[in-house]
Amino acid sequence: MPLTASSRRDFLSHGVRLTAAGSLMMAGMSSAARPDTPPVSSTPPPAVAHYQLLNVRLEEGFERDGAEIVATRTALYDITIKEGKFSAISAAGQARQPAVPQWDAGGALLLPRTRDMHIHLDKTFYGGPWQAPRPRQGKTIMDMIAREQVLIPQLLPTSQARAEALIGLLHSKGSTEARSHCNIDPVSGLKSLEHLQLALANHPAFRCEIVAFPQHGLLHSQVDGLMREAMQLGVQYVGGLDPTNVDGAMQASLDAMFRIALDYDRGVDIHLHETSAAGVAAIQYMIATIARNPQLKGKVTLSHGFALATLEGKALDEIIAGMAEQQMSVASTIPIGKLTMPLPQLQAAGVTVMTGTDSVIDHWSPFGTGSMLEKANLYAQLYRGSDEFGLSRALHIATGGILPLANSGERQWPQLQDEASMMLVDASCSAEAVARIAPVRATFQRGTPVFSA
Repeated sequence: MPLTASSRRDFLSHGVRLTAAGSLMMAGMSSAARPDTPPVSSTPPPAVAHYQLLNVRLEEGFERDGAEIVATRTALYDITIKEGKFSAISAAGQARQPAVPQWDAGGALLLPRTRDMHIHLDKTFYGGPWQAPRPRQGKTIMDMIAREQVLIPQLLPTSQARAEALIGLLHSKGSTEARSHCNIDPVSGLKSLEHLQLALANHPAFRCEIVAFPQHGLLHSQVDGLMREAMQLGVQYVGGLDPTNVDGAMQASLDAMFRIALDYDRGVDIHLHETSAAGVAAIQYMIATIARNPQLKGKVTLSHGFALATLEGKALDEIIAGMAEQQMSVASTIPIGKLTMPLPQLQAAGVTVMTGTDSVIDHWSPFGTGSMLEKANLYAQLYRGSDEFGLSRALHIATGGILPLANSGERQWPQLQDEASMMLVDASCSAEAVARIAPVRATFQRGTPVFSA
């Protein structure tokens, strides 16, 4: 039965909880009390390759008032998961398999898993006692680096445990994939990387790319050799940092970064915070370098890229066109401040835009929550997506472009044989999930539950 406007309000008044037996049920009432959630005797499959997820809410299309999209139509389905993929999708109650383990979702909404594509799992206060960052007023990035050189030795003994705690937090927020920057510096050497790789080995279901990040400056801290050792240890990306403000030599710093990437056939993901003309020049130099070295095309990510927010008109259009031509991507935390990043313009030109937490809590910032739904919410707020359609579209920034409904309203996810990496949330539709930053009730990676509330 589709969710009507009146039943949507009823749905919101009831939470979804995981019972002691493992079934997801509506809090405060049995499934029998709802006409669209028939009672099911379910046995939770914590780690089985073949099972059914019952009474899952899927989006079916948009409802319109004339030309305006005013609501999202949903209905309950039973979904069969087999070997990590969606093997069957049918109307609730019509094709149940009693011989297969079953999990009752109790009407929770199924959405694609989210991805945290810019985070620092290796250095965090998370998992330990509360500790706010020290005052930043009047401090430069070099001051912050000096502070970090004192902190890193204090954090290293527990960095693996804290990284694992952060992975658990990301799972609880619906993320099953990440890209983590990892310090390569004279203070920690390769120890931060070693601890991060150990943490990831303990969570094989968590997909994570690692960026070797010269936080104290590639040239400034003279870590070219350590960066190359990190490549030999399997790191996927070469990182960099503010080549003018930190390294003091834009071209030399970027050349060194790109040379490592070319020597080891790796991607690049560079932190660029600079908002001066030097920041713009650095982006232009990167575009030109990729053009001269086509093997880098499609393999370079600009993290932050605040200099883009200082441009407008023809200057902005030209630099975006260059980035699109070289298939660069942008990882943005969707910052709030005096300058607004031109994310929609980048996407309209074909530049892939990703988002991430950056800091959950560390000496840089205390505000990260690990929620990519929160980032989608922020995207909708900043770029004026407050209506049903805009809110539903904002989800793309959190999921890597996967949306349940196409712009025209047809269901495009999930489809048979799609990877069953997903989350169940306490919401009636994706627009509400974004607007209200809906609680995540369960997270699955390739069909395997990795979190349940």
